[in-house]
Amino acid sequence: MRIEIKVLGPLEVSVGGVSVVPSASKPSQMLAMLALNAGQVVTMDALTEEVWDYRPPRSGVPTLHTYILKLRRKLQHALANQGEVDSKDILITRRCGYLLNVDPDCVDAVRYDRLSATGRQAVNEGDHETASRMLGSALNLWHGPALTDVQTGPQLAIEAMRLEENRLGDLHLRIEADLRLGRHHQLLGELAMLCARHPMMENFCVQHMIALCRAGRHSQALEVFLRLRATMVEQLGVEPSARVRHLHHAILSGQSVVDDPNFVVNS
Repeated sequence: MRIEIKVLGPLEVSVGGVSVVPSASKPSQMLAMLALNAGQVVTMDALTEEVWDYRPPRSGVPTLHTYILKLRRKLQHALANQGEVDSKDILITRRCGYLLNVDPDCVDAVRYDRLSATGRQAVNEGDHETASRMLGSALNLWHGPALTDVQTGPQLAIEAMRLEENRLGDLHLRIEADLRLGRHHQLLGELAMLCARHPMMENFCVQHMIALCRAGRHSQALEVFLRLRATMVEQLGVEPSARVRHLHHAILSGQSVVDDPNFVVNS
């Protein structure tokens, strides 16, 4: 029996290729909570807090039971040709809540966290090739913002934020590894897009400036700095950090060190 759970983008949960995601928002929200905690009990209190943002109606608990019943019906439909397995074997009732009884590796976020950890370890060890490959594999699991089509309460919102922050961090580290491997030409288009999407994220602007310099496009690297500075001054009233100004000065003064793949801008 093949079960696939995707949360790194729109919520997708399928059993044997059949989707079991409800069309209604609150049952989908519950399913997302269970999916992100696959193999662990999610308490009724946690589900109640998530679905009703700490303000459940008097009928909250019976309503949650109704949502579970609907989820089991969809599971049972998907399991119709799967032999002896019953929906109650997958969505299990426990004394204090419910458990989605699937291998956590069915969940893309679990695989992402594992690949991310391996990639970050490679970064710490100076193994840039492995870091680029593992972090790239982790990032390829994403198909949009986490849980992009799910109504999120306090707990799902925090988890989605955690995943997004990790994604941006891993993206920065993967690009850093690629820069150290001399792949600056291949990075130019990606970095231009990232700077447009995140105009005040200094990490991407610094990497774009370095990649442009190494591609012999120093004037464009200076333009990236000027755009960053103008945006930060206009929207935040602050100048770019010292490390960005240091890089800007290095480019202006024609320091060849910028072209060294091992060049690192001081934090």
